[in-house]
Amino acid sequence: MPTEDQLVRARVDQLLGGGSLRDRDPVEVWGARYDAGLAWVTFPEGCGGLALGPHWQPVVDAAVADAGGSLANHERNIVGIFLAAPTLVAHASTELQQQWLRPIFTAEEIWCQLFSEPGAGSDLAGLATAAVPVEGGWRINGQKVWTTLAHQARWGLLLARTDPDAPKNRGITCFVVDMRSAGVDVRPLFEITGEAEFNEVYLDDVFVPDSYRLGDVGAGWRVATTTLMNERVMAAGGVSERGHGPIAEAVGAWEVAGRSPLRQDELVRHWVSAEALRLTQMRATELASRGTPGPEASAAKLRWAELNQTITSFTTELMGPGGVVYPEGYTFSRPDSSRAHGPGDPHKAFLRARANSIEGGTSEIMRNILAQRVLGLPQEKTDRETPWRQIPRG
Repeated sequence: MPTEDQLVRARVDQLLGGGSLRDRDPVEVWGARYDAGLAWVTFPEGCGGLALGPHWQPVVDAAVADAGGSLANHERNIVGIFLAAPTLVAHASTELQQQWLRPIFTAEEIWCQLFSEPGAGSDLAGLATAAVPVEGGWRINGQKVWTTLAHQARWGLLLARTDPDAPKNRGITCFVVDMRSAGVDVRPLFEITGEAEFNEVYLDDVFVPDSYRLGDVGAGWRVATTTLMNERVMAAGGVSERGHGPIAEAVGAWEVAGRSPLRQDELVRHWVSAEALRLTQMRATELASRGTPGPEASAAKLRWAELNQTITSFTTELMGPGGVVYPEGYTFSRPDSSRAHGPGDPHKAFLRARANSIEGGTSEIMRNILAQRVLGLPQEKTDRETPWRQIPRG
């Protein structure tokens, strides 16, 4: 039996074929990665993985990048790769996994997440989108909001209420919706960056076959928990190399500004905080490989949102008057990928970071989760056993 290191190295060598990946079609390379078990190394064999620990994923990604391979699928299909895929592995049938996992990783089929609603954001379990059983499946009616890349998506993970007489957490079912179905209407929501990465989605008598249901009827909250906890790991930025990301931009801005000793202590405090967060993310990712991530994911997401906003603000301050001018302008666009910012893009990073404390669960929700699950404090809400139909709604 080969060791884990020998197995990973052999599969990587097979993928690279002794040469560069620069001249190969990215979609073909992504497909070859999936077939070699190098897409999500923690996933079972046959599902794009090798059933190994998460510490092997950066090794594979680095080897692919060093050989000139593209990692653009991570940005092009961020919801599919980081949220939908783990949910499908945990809750979908083998047939559905075989149908969807490979095109998710190759970004040939983009996915979105149809969870939040205008009246059910922080209290997601209070959602009102209704799914009514009909012959062969379900008829869906409702509205979703803040749906990342819905304008690009082929498929969507949907939460809908199937039993309004059950308590709100127990009357929800999870489905996969074909975004090309009749009755699906996607409308852009423009942000302060000038992009419309988010959307609102209207569902008007949309038919979903019962075969596209994930988990049992009424067990959608359990399925959603898998998605949400992976979202918090993803939202916290995953595990990057030491000194990378927003803190690297801050260091660069400090050097350009003349390495001011007056701001050096503040910069070092931010650097130490970023490194502590990175180590927390490593722990959350390790635990995620053993199942649904725990409260570490919520802690990492909360700290990441606050720290990211602090560091990007610090960076723009170091830039002086130039930090208040957005050089890209505010030309409205609908991007084909979801990317907060890139190297050398501190203005967009600052603007986009304003959403960090809202997306993936607000900071207030993260604090409630930590209060209940880590500190053992009583739950804030008293309506968990009340039938959803009897709960007052604005």
